[in-house]
Amino acid sequence: MSDAERSLVELEAKDDFVRRHIGPGEPQIQEMLGSLGLDSLDGLIDKTVPAAIRSASAMPLPPVRSEKEALEAMRAMADKNQVMVSMIGMGYSNTVVPGVIVRRVLENPGWYTAYTPYQAEVSQGRLEALLNYQQMIIDLTGMELANASLLDEATAAAEAMAMAHRVAKSKSDSFFVAADCHPQTLAVLQTRARPMGIDLIVGDPETGLAGKEVFGALLQYPGSFGHVRDLTPVIEKLHEQKALAVVAADLLALTMITPPGEMGADVVVGTAQRFGVPLGYGGPHAAYFATRDAYKRSVPGRLIGVSVDAEGRPALRMALQTREQHIRREKATSNICTAQVLLAIIAGLYATYHGPDGLTTIAGRVHRLTGILAAGLGRLGFAVENETFFDTLSVSAPGKAEALVAAACEAGINLRLIDGDRIGMSLDEVTTREHVERLLGVFAGGPAATAEALEGEAVAGIPGGLRRQSEFLTHPVFHLYHAETEMMRYLRRLQAKDIALDRSMIALGSCTMKLNATTEMEPVTWSEFSDLHPFAPLEQAAGYRQLFEELEGMLCAVTGFDAISLQPNAGSQGEYAGLMTICKYHESRGDTHRDICLIPSSAHGTNPASATMAGLKVVVVACDDQGNVDVEDLKAKAEQHRENLAALMVTYPSTHGVFEEAIRDICAIIHDNGGQVYMDGANLNALLGVCKPGEIGADVSHMNLHKTFCIPHGGGGPGMGPIGVMAHLAPFLPDHPVVPGVNPAAGAAGTIGAVSAAPWGSSSILPISWAYIAMMGADGLTRATQLAILNANYIAARLAPHYPVLYTGQNGMVAHECIIDFRPIKEACGISVEDVAKRLVDYGFHAPTMSFPVADTLMIEPTESEAKREIDRFCDAMIAIRHEIAEVESGAADAGNNVLHNAPHTHHLLMAETWDRPYDKQRAFFPLPGMQEDKYWPPVARIDNVAGDRNLVCTCPPMEAYQQAAE
Repeated sequence: MSDAERSLVELEAKDDFVRRHIGPGEPQIQEMLGSLGLDSLDGLIDKTVPAAIRSASAMPLPPVRSEKEALEAMRAMADKNQVMVSMIGMGYSNTVVPGVIVRRVLENPGWYTAYTPYQAEVSQGRLEALLNYQQMIIDLTGMELANASLLDEATAAAEAMAMAHRVAKSKSDSFFVAADCHPQTLAVLQTRARPMGIDLIVGDPETGLAGKEVFGALLQYPGSFGHVRDLTPVIEKLHEQKALAVVAADLLALTMITPPGEMGADVVVGTAQRFGVPLGYGGPHAAYFATRDAYKRSVPGRLIGVSVDAEGRPALRMALQTREQHIRREKATSNICTAQVLLAIIAGLYATYHGPDGLTTIAGRVHRLTGILAAGLGRLGFAVENETFFDTLSVSAPGKAEALVAAACEAGINLRLIDGDRIGMSLDEVTTREHVERLLGVFAGGPAATAEALEGEAVAGIPGGLRRQSEFLTHPVFHLYHAETEMMRYLRRLQAKDIALDRSMIALGSCTMKLNATTEMEPVTWSEFSDLHPFAPLEQAAGYRQLFEELEGMLCAVTGFDAISLQPNAGSQGEYAGLMTICKYHESRGDTHRDICLIPSSAHGTNPASATMAGLKVVVVACDDQGNVDVEDLKAKAEQHRENLAALMVTYPSTHGVFEEAIRDICAIIHDNGGQVYMDGANLNALLGVCKPGEIGADVSHMNLHKTFCIPHGGGGPGMGPIGVMAHLAPFLPDHPVVPGVNPAAGAAGTIGAVSAAPWGSSSILPISWAYIAMMGADGLTRATQLAILNANYIAARLAPHYPVLYTGQNGMVAHECIIDFRPIKEACGISVEDVAKRLVDYGFHAPTMSFPVADTLMIEPTESEAKREIDRFCDAMIAIRHEIAEVESGAADAGNNVLHNAPHTHHLLMAETWDRPYDKQRAFFPLPGMQEDKYWPPVARIDNVAGDRNLVCTCPPMEAYQQAAE
């Protein structure tokens, strides 16, 4: 073989991943281009994307890597990380993920590729798992209600502060934070409090509340330094002044100590990380939020509730779903639309697998070893400052703390350096007696007593009056699946109830449900990435630092920005961080009066919500009949608010799925009037390799790594929303109170502070995006963009003869998604977009985005990963449904009793003794040829949304309900 031939073979091997990521092969591409009257992908881009915004420069990315080369590079990075025994604590603990959960959930695309359960009929499996999680939180905290997870403990505490400010009867604007709260939590509270006008008071809650009026307080339980205190007296003092008590509690400790709900707490927050979710250098982890029933309609995030379906059977759904989807817009107090569903499911399954006895055994062992360690330190003459504890000790070592921490590190154990005289150490599920003996040897400077010898001297750290007396996890679900065989089958049954990407395409507009390739996912579970504590010494995380540096460089290369912050751990957090960065920039220039944010009327609800949270006033800009920003209205309002204009939030391509011709002019108008441009990165999948936000006028943009860059949705989380900024904004990007150097560009004016608990957000899933970009390369990313646009236009062309396509660009083309309009159909015959969405279930498809951004429409985004065969299958289903609608329009089908109104059709109906429908079973269950080969059977019929919101139940139903549903 010649050198030239060998080079060609090597190049084809490296390009192979691009072919595997992109669904259509060359013959399919030519067929689709031909159907659009085009002869090349370049011609498609010429016709679709305005010439004025196309980038003249290439994406300066490293040479493309093959899958093998990418994994080898990731392995080299991973090997640079040092995974040591972590006793740092501070809200992060080592844990053991049961193997059955790793294999059947964490590594299973049937779970990690699922979408947010807005379509409840095809989400019953993950909804049940989330309901179990909520029940677990309710039981352990002693509260009446819990949501289905938030992003991390620090942001959950911030959400609790905001809710307390909203619902407390106190008129104060002050919020008290106990001095023994975790420092990262305090930092996020400080960031959130400033634009909300909240004054934070930090101190000892037993003495610091005297003479102070507050609307709420945050108490850590156990404290960050280990103390276990009775919170009842402080909570009673708060209630006397009509303030709310928020408690940040450790879930494993709550198996042994009195739950906050029994002390009178109003809100309990924390992390579920130590329930089977790896450390992951900070995430992703599921935070929990529990409260009283009285506040159920003020709870941030998602609530899973119980309703009934059209056949009268119990069914689960996201309660108050409209609030979640539209985020209350300008009246919002939270922009949370991302949970940590996959991680919450894992935590709930961890409790299901272990049951109450198993959890108590784990907790008891951790506590016993902590008591042994306390006894050993006492023998050596070291004073343990906290007489009460669960798993954490604060040890006094005057003048020796730094040397002892360094010596422990040499022995392979990371401790917490509290200050020059104090050391913190926290034990967890993976701590062994050998670890305890090794640590005692460090403090002894040589051989020390064995754990066995110290057993009889073990200190009891939980006061008798604070030992838990109440039962928890009494529901049968926490007692049925302790055998791995039973657990394996339970997980299969749950998974089979849902539609995820392993079953069919999920053509959701603005959500980019694309391939999450196996090679990208593999490094996530490597110990070197998954078992590192986020506050480990930086020299132990050299591999992660390389990963961050290279990924930041890649993201700058593809977007045209100068700097990146990886800290925001969701798109919503990215929006907030981006706007806060803009505000800090204006503040640094003395323009503190700039508080107006212009937002087009078509924007997603998180945009105005984020602006409100950042302390900005929202002014809505009109859109024209084609769905574009009304440039004249924008110009008029920018000039009207010229002196106070802070920013414009704009999505590009637009929320309506169109490349707006005037985007450069739009950006220029804002800059001419003193504002900054925030570009929502939701639709970045239509831009890579074609244009760069940083070149067309954007100053800052968040990037949904769980959309464009292949991190899976996981049923509604994990997500990552890093932000890119131009150079003038870089000094204000987030930093962190525990780990130095998170923002190397930070200047004298200061940064916006911390927006997430971990310094680099959900670090352990960043290898996915790195691998995607590395294996696609510049040409591959460009081709992905071209194919995303081609697939969307092919769908629009196939469906246009049957449904109106609502918005197109100047040449009649859409971007990477298209909106089809059902308003004329609804007006003509009463068939709604919801009827079509539910009927798609009978065809085996998850519905596209429903009624957003325009009511009574479907927004369809196929992504580049779907092959023409699957796209045609979806189009065939939509066309067949249009024929079913036509029968209703003509009167051939009954207007109220038809195959659409009655959809979806369950197996219960198929097996019923009588069939009283005016259409046959073949039509109901197998509407297209070939469906018998792989039929999806919806587990429930259409769910009653009104009943679910009216009678909100967010706990596991009694076992009889499951039995009734099976009959």
